[in-house]
Amino acid sequence: MWHLGFLSLLFVGIYVLQAPLLAASMRAVTWNLRFDSQPNNIPVSQSLASLGDPLQQPAFLNGSNERPWSTRRLRVAEHLLSEGIVLAGFQEALVRQVNDLAELFGSEWSWIGVGRDDGVQAGEFSPIFYKRSAITLLSNDSFWTSNTPFEPSRFPGAGSFRICTVAHFTLAREDGPRNFTFLNTHMDDQSDAQRRLAASLLLTRARFEAVTTGGPVLISGDFNSPSTGVDSGAYSIITGAALPVAINATFAQRFSVPDDQLPDFKMIDLRGQAPRRAVSTNFATFTGFTAPNDASHWSRIDFIFGGSNLEWTVDAYKVDSVLADDGALASDHRPVFADINI
Repeated sequence: MWHLGFLSLLFVGIYVLQAPLLAASMRAVTWNLRFDSQPNNIPVSQSLASLGDPLQQPAFLNGSNERPWSTRRLRVAEHLLSEGIVLAGFQEALVRQVNDLAELFGSEWSWIGVGRDDGVQAGEFSPIFYKRSAITLLSNDSFWTSNTPFEPSRFPGAGSFRICTVAHFTLAREDGPRNFTFLNTHMDDQSDAQRRLAASLLLTRARFEAVTTGGPVLISGDFNSPSTGVDSGAYSIITGAALPVAINATFAQRFSVPDDQLPDFKMIDLRGQAPRRAVSTNFATFTGFTAPNDASHWSRIDFIFGGSNLEWTVDAYKVDSVLADDGALASDHRPVFADINI
């Protein structure tokens, strides 16, 4: 009898260990990948085939200049997949980069987004990648952070077309699925006025989602706006420290909610919400392709925010270095990770 009882417990234990556990939280990342500025025709298969002996020591710190995307993409995928992410918002990804990451991430992953220059494939994407075993896509759309947000367009004085990708997701949990909204964007590097407008558009859309869905709203992206200083207008608006600017009337009407519904809604910087012991020492998210001893231009301009209607908590928040032993940097930005419960 003892043997039968022991075997029963053993089989139960094996079943529990082997049964798939639905996530109670999700690890999300935002990362500006640096666009494919040194294009070549090297396919992913060739980059994989050219990897060296993993037991062979590299030449340490053999230069820190920008490397071609055909080299950097392997490091990006390796880094992210080893972190156990289930949700990613990228910036500056050209269509080749999106397709390469889709190939490297594998069949468990899907992505959404459009090229910002034509609403199809031209120009950079702000794509959202998600792991289908953990997250289910319900719907998605995009809008431009300009005076005409429903068509491919550039804000006057901005350096580029700018876009926001919006997704409604369901996260699988042991106690039942949870719906949430995720917005991913990249604001302009030249126009503070564009960044302020973009923040105002995002805040309007985020409040609409919070009211109409009743669920958590997350925003990720490269704001090109630090949290302090003369260029912090976008950060101040999105976090409620400054008033929004006037936006397109049609957009405002489409995403309007009653005045008494979440009237003081704002987005909250998740770095300040995680337990202090679980926040990384690394602070800067933009470092350029420069050696660590040249940090005069480093800044924190990449963020993950949560709506003030809450429905979320943060277990950990970190900014990861992308400097490898050989001196190569996977991007001129660092990835920003958050462990989020919704």
